[in-house]
Amino acid sequence: MSGLFDPGFADLPREIPIFSLTGVLLLPRGQLPLNIFEPRYLNMTSASLGSARLIGMIQPVGANEGDQPEVYRTGCAGRLVSFSETEDGRYLITLNGLIRFDIAEELPLQDGYRTVLPDWEPYRDDLAEDEGVGIDRDRMLNSLKTYFAAKNVDANWEAIQETPTDRLVNALAMMCPFQPSEKQALLEAATLADRADVMVALMEMALAANDDAPPRHKN
Repeated sequence: MSGLFDPGFADLPREIPIFSLTGVLLLPRGQLPLNIFEPRYLNMTSASLGSARLIGMIQPVGANEGDQPEVYRTGCAGRLVSFSETEDGRYLITLNGLIRFDIAEELPLQDGYRTVLPDWEPYRDDLAEDEGVGIDRDRMLNSLKTYFAAKNVDANWEAIQETPTDRLVNALAMMCPFQPSEKQALLEAATLADRADVMVALMEMALAANDDAPPRHKN
């Protein structure tokens, strides 16, 4: 459910700052805590607090490095809903995922951080509720149990069982240790049901690859 202060589609800003991080995924209605310490991103956060409070999370393509690496075309804008300062000059913030976007154009740097003109239109439906009709929840949870066991991940299964399907799919997609390109595939899945299918396929492929790996021999 969207928050009281979340903008409607017509109120979305014409430009937003972007924060590129490899392997970090934000999805609509997901929550992402961030530790901000680089000067350019401190500037970005301060500017965001004084404007629409939206920051676009996006991944660099491949192993790109440097101040302005090539990024994927699609990211997700999050609304800055929590903010605090630390004594050593950092910002601790939380973003609530709002809506995905495609980069229509990148603008010149502002105070060291990157801004873009986002194309919101392909993702208008992100602002509506998606209860995940058509998701095979039992298959997803069975795959998840096997996947977590293989990855030695502890989980609160009682809490997982009680979590609504829509929230569960996005939370798992964000937290599971998938590769950056796999996380991008989850982000770009058209619907919540598609995202669940992609996630189950990724877990099953990881388990199959693990089964096919040669045994390790101790010396």
